[in-house]
Amino acid sequence: MVKKIPLNIEIVSSSNTYLSSMSRPSRESIRRVLAERYEKVAITLVDNMSDLLQLVKRKPDLVFLGMKFINAPNTNNPNSATRLWISDYLDSHGIAYTGSSGAAVEMECIKSYGKQQVIEAGLTTSPYLVISKNDVELANTATIPFPLFVKPTDLGGGTGIDSSSIVHNKQQLATKLANITQKHDSDALIEKYLSGREFSVSVLKKEDEAGYDVMPIELIANADENGARILTNAIKEQDSEYSTVSIDAVTRQKVCDLAIDVFQALQARDYGRIDVRLDGEGTPQFLEANLVPSLKNSPGNYFPKACAGHIGLDYQAMILQLARLGLQRVKAEDAIGVEASYSGPVQFALNHN
Repeated sequence: MVKKIPLNIEIVSSSNTYLSSMSRPSRESIRRVLAERYEKVAITLVDNMSDLLQLVKRKPDLVFLGMKFINAPNTNNPNSATRLWISDYLDSHGIAYTGSSGAAVEMECIKSYGKQQVIEAGLTTSPYLVISKNDVELANTATIPFPLFVKPTDLGGGTGIDSSSIVHNKQQLATKLANITQKHDSDALIEKYLSGREFSVSVLKKEDEAGYDVMPIELIANADENGARILTNAIKEQDSEYSTVSIDAVTRQKVCDLAIDVFQALQARDYGRIDVRLDGEGTPQFLEANLVPSLKNSPGNYFPKACAGHIGLDYQAMILQLARLGLQRVKAEDAIGVEASYSGPVQFALNHN
């Protein structure tokens, strides 16, 4: 029988799909992997402040994060809520977790924040404008030339993105803004449309040496009725896009250089995904980041596919590496000392279907 490491790990996400970056099957896959190595592994759902307080009270050795924030009561206005970044709250209570800090996740989650940070770092991203849901008439003052791409400012998974996201005139722009405002109750990000190839670049910190593995996948969606290839919400939900790690060397280098520069400009750490698209001249432009990406155990999932295709890291090894990276931030006299002293074998018996 394999001796397990005496650490307590809680896999944390939410039953609210809006808050969670981790589905129930993903949670269970991660639990099975970690339970082969660690003594106590549990799945915890955090839907509100009470759940978060209970998590902190238990003081696990590591939180394996599958969510970014909860909507907590606003102390200045009891009738409204504010986003409480989970990683910030865990930091304030000295609890280690996987992935990036709250400041980095906030810049990722609110797309305009991330784009502005990238611009200030001197990196390339398409010109943009944010239109408040309360003042859509401001779109008439936009000076960015058509065609434009329009999407919600802070929704992931392709939400709010469809064939009408590419707009060619003011009437189409007004229609799309109304859709985002009414259907998603969100502000809108307007940016210059990029007509080139699209890439999702996975970034993973190395364990045995300095630096990161930077691993691009090209994403190719079926052309819509206008010939455009965009990753809509429907395409992402159906996993109908084609993805490949086979990319020509010149493009790969340019895309990887931008991705790691963006990752560092956002002050991200350990792992994440940076989405990049080429403009009409073939220059890579930052689209958006995902610092709590999906870790679904399936052949088409971008992050696991990149790890397997580029550095030969299978799903189990990938999950364990993410956990160890999080544990490295625990004080030396605590859990990391236990982790570092363990040298026993690890055995797996998972269903890869």
